[in-house]
Amino acid sequence: MSEPEVPVWEKRFRAGRVGLPEWAEDAPDRCVVEATVAGVLEVHSFDAATGELHRLTDRPEGTSSATIDPAGEFVWWFDDTAGDEYGVWRRQPFGSAPGVGVEDPLGLPAAYPAGLSLGRSGLVVVGSQDDEYGTRVDVVSGGSARRLYEHREDAWAGDLSPDEQWVAISHSEHGDSRHPDLRVLSLADGSTVAEVSDGPGKGVAPLGFSPVRGDARLLVEHERAGRPELLVLDLLTGREVQIALDAPGEVAGAEWTRDATGLLVLLDHEARTLAYRVDLGTGAVQQVGPTSGTISGATARPDGDVWMTWSSSAQPSTVRRLDGSVLLRAPGEPAPPSVDVRDVRVDGPGGRVHALLRVPAGSTGPWPTVVEVHGGPTAHDTDAFRPYCATWVDEGFAVVQVNYRGSTGYGSAWRDALEARVGHVELEDVVAVADHLVATGVADGSRLVLAGASWGGFLTLLGVGTQPQRWAVGLAGVPVADYVAAYEDEMEGLKAFDRSLFGGSPEQVPDKYADSSPITYVDAVTAPVLVLAGRNDPRCPIRQIDNYLERLAARGAVHEVYRYDAGHGSLLDDERVRQMRVELDFVRRHLP
Repeated sequence: MSEPEVPVWEKRFRAGRVGLPEWAEDAPDRCVVEATVAGVLEVHSFDAATGELHRLTDRPEGTSSATIDPAGEFVWWFDDTAGDEYGVWRRQPFGSAPGVGVEDPLGLPAAYPAGLSLGRSGLVVVGSQDDEYGTRVDVVSGGSARRLYEHREDAWAGDLSPDEQWVAISHSEHGDSRHPDLRVLSLADGSTVAEVSDGPGKGVAPLGFSPVRGDARLLVEHERAGRPELLVLDLLTGREVQIALDAPGEVAGAEWTRDATGLLVLLDHEARTLAYRVDLGTGAVQQVGPTSGTISGATARPDGDVWMTWSSSAQPSTVRRLDGSVLLRAPGEPAPPSVDVRDVRVDGPGGRVHALLRVPAGSTGPWPTVVEVHGGPTAHDTDAFRPYCATWVDEGFAVVQVNYRGSTGYGSAWRDALEARVGHVELEDVVAVADHLVATGVADGSRLVLAGASWGGFLTLLGVGTQPQRWAVGLAGVPVADYVAAYEDEMEGLKAFDRSLFGGSPEQVPDKYADSSPITYVDAVTAPVLVLAGRNDPRCPIRQIDNYLERLAARGAVHEVYRYDAGHGSLLDDERVRQMRVELDFVRRHLP
């Protein structure tokens, strides 16, 4: 008897995945990269000269956070427990077999990671976070550690200068982690070399020191003009040079060219991310690489080439060179393609809302529609490959992704607008787009599925509680369900985020947390609800989800829960497929 054919949607989830290689500063052919092996995402060494991809880690839950030292001798990776994000940095020799030569070179207590920079001399700058102390930045050299920085509020160890004189950190000593300030510290004595603060509501963050030794310039991201932009700060003179980009969009990432004469910049515009080269001498800006879709990462090479990871809604991700040739292929068969997105623009209560729509090929609407709400909230949906969205399209659904107020990519005011009434503001935009699709015959108003994970899961539960007649089904992955209990149990960095978002802790502004908490509205829920939850999730912890589910059960409300042994998501293809099957089965049984 022959084996049943694997569905196309499952092939997409099981197709090999590979990320953008990070290369060693002094040995640029030596790289570290994350790629799947037998359906598990693990850390690999990659030799760009030979094309050899060599597996380094072998953990049941997978491994996804890694870097490489300047000499290319060691690969560093973060070791947590079953996805709880709490652990220590380990290193092992480049090209070694899993488990061979693995060591804990820092000897620091377990914590949540808050940045790691590796120096040429072996010096390490490491950031750590914990409820006990907030954020610490330590310098480890010669087997001994000394404290460089400590504060109760959120901070991040950004970058170490090539000559190991300075370290740049972002911090929120003013109490607003969503709009950090920038500080450069002397490694010799911890004194402040430079401080950049643009005031309330305007964040400043370090992107990297010039890679040229003796060059005292630091690349900085700021939002003085109402969107993320760039400047170069000279630490010796204090002079700031604004980088004018004659191209649409806001900065999504940037790094120096290796000779420090220019920059490689990623710009977000209308849910697409493209790459640009900037000549710092002439100010010339040149678009490079693909002109459509989304470049999710890019790095400038010493030889002038650019490596980038690109995909579109229809085409799966590839790692390619500037000329378009493929640099690194994921193991196994490539993912089957899907459909292109359409842009949807709707006038909402706070301005024009941009959304991305996928519809099944060869059929006409109105379709049952999945309104898929992104996480973050400081993120946005892009014209990029998503097996999850492609699955629903295969099943005959339209899928719309709404870049609601709170999303990045549309200016600082749009990103911060959710502060007016957290959760409810975003849902106003989601509803505006859904109503437009119903009115134009795209969506079947009686078969609207509200779905999302993380912040999207939070909005899903809030939506089915505050708009019970609108949604036929709710699918909430790793959600915030009881905001007060979530705050009590979540990792320290997210507590700081929540204080920044709401203007204080639940003790300080209890009415705001209650107004935005899905459990406040649980008794109004009428739609069948599926909740997916990671038992080790430090971001949306399990207790607060159980509180919500107990309230649903006490009412006899139609709901199901799927629990899995990982954190805020899974790195295993088998688990991702299981979760997709659970969602498909739930909707098939409960959608009218």
